[in-house]
Amino acid sequence: MQPDQQLDLSGLNCPLPILRSKKALATMESGQVLSVLATDPGAPKDFEAFCRQTGNALLESSVTAEGKFLLVVRRK
Repeated sequence: MQPDQQLDLSGLNCPLPILRSKKALATMESGQVLSVLATDPGAPKDFEAFCRQTGNALLESSVTAEGKFLLVVRRK
């Protein structure tokens, strides 16, 4: 699946990955997909909670070969 928008938030710590992702999602239309790369070890749990609270769908939460977290969110 090709995301509609991608963010590389490597090097940023909580709460910046969530805040920047929230800002990006606000510019997107319902059903569009945002792909985020993050290095913050708390990012997977933060994105899980964020999606649960906002109604967006966390499509993927995985670790890349480089050790970064890949988080894929579909806007509600």
